[in-house]
Amino acid sequence: MSDLPRKAVTRTARLAALPLGIAGRATLGLGKRIGGRSADVVTAELQQATADQLFKVLGELKGGAMKFGQVLSVFEAALPEEVAGPYRAALTKLQDAAPPMPAAKVHAALAERLGKDWRKLFIEFDDRPAAAASIGQVHKAVWHDGRTVAVKVQYPGAGDALLADLSQLSRVAWLLGPLIPGLDIKPLITELRERVAEELDYELEAQAQRRHAEEFAGDPDIVVPEVVAQADQVLVTEWMDGTPLAEVIAGGTQEERDRAGHLLARFLFAGPSRTGLLHADPHPGNFRLLKDAGPATGWRLGVLDFGTVDRLPGGLPAPIGASLRMALDGDAAGVLEMLREEGFVKPSIELDPDAVLDYLLPIIEPATVDTFHFTRAWMRAQAARIADPRSPAYNLGKQLNLPPAYLLIHRVTLSTIGVLCQLGANAPFRAEMLRWLPEFEPARKV
Repeated sequence: MSDLPRKAVTRTARLAALPLGIAGRATLGLGKRIGGRSADVVTAELQQATADQLFKVLGELKGGAMKFGQVLSVFEAALPEEVAGPYRAALTKLQDAAPPMPAAKVHAALAERLGKDWRKLFIEFDDRPAAAASIGQVHKAVWHDGRTVAVKVQYPGAGDALLADLSQLSRVAWLLGPLIPGLDIKPLITELRERVAEELDYELEAQAQRRHAEEFAGDPDIVVPEVVAQADQVLVTEWMDGTPLAEVIAGGTQEERDRAGHLLARFLFAGPSRTGLLHADPHPGNFRLLKDAGPATGWRLGVLDFGTVDRLPGGLPAPIGASLRMALDGDAAGVLEMLREEGFVKPSIELDPDAVLDYLLPIIEPATVDTFHFTRAWMRAQAARIADPRSPAYNLGKQLNLPPAYLLIHRVTLSTIGVLCQLGANAPFRAEMLRWLPEFEPARKV
């Protein structure tokens, strides 16, 4: 795999072949069971083979296919454990790596975008990519002033590939939907399509990263690398070491998990409040735990990749904190009224306020206690409750609407909670909400 496949017909054929491959393995599995092999063993083999094919194709195609895989990977915690096992390793691979673009093509891209004397900008440049993502790959280098930097180079043809992949993925959403109970795949793909132009624009990304770097400069908890230079389809930022969150998830100590979870929750709420922007790509590959020899309370969270942001000049919308407070106070009528005002319940829909409250309370459990233990089991229970057609929550959820203004906020919040559950973190979610969502604070008694 030497380059991003650019012909739409080639990419479409690979994605379209996924259902055929899975159907073929199902037929083979039936034959094995008839031949006397254990159904459990055959099912496990089929799940592993399906995971390998699905995420191998997504990873190799990069573009929208890999972007979708990365977004999907943060919801892995919602999968039933007997299904999650075979998929977990394949999903995790998509969070940090993909087949690299050859050095010759990288050099050609840099010459085109930085000028033929681009090498004079660097004291050193490592041709081996340090990371490869959905639309570009990152190289470690030393800038001409001596700073160690990360050089992100966009894949040629990334824009066409993104759109082609996401269009094809929407056609096979029926295949992908069962991977994550309770998650509607089609709106997710539609939202990713709408963000394509923004994510391809490295100037916009540089602006968002600069805003965060300025606001969090000197912060004791959050670190954002400074932007060093930016040109068309090339972004140069300060290099950041640290332990990728994917490694903490895979084998971190509980102390590492708890500190990472606490800081992730803080960034979720503090970021919009302090910068007016919501970092909208919270998969583990975009975070680093920066440890030192001191206690865990001094460890920091490094944040990368600001290609997708939601612009929230006033921070997170005030109704979020207000509705959560009313829900915790048991004000069912007030919650339903606010949901109607914000467009979550359409005028033609009649709902029982108490049923709405019963639907919400299990989901907002992390806001009810000082420290909440996020686990895969808890997330699986929530996903199963909402996805089970026999459940009252399923029927009520089908009657709710997600307004466009809240679409990205909803996905980012859900994704962050998914990562917290992957970490198995004990995190003071409630305290961060009280600090950064003023409308969530209880009214003071006179």
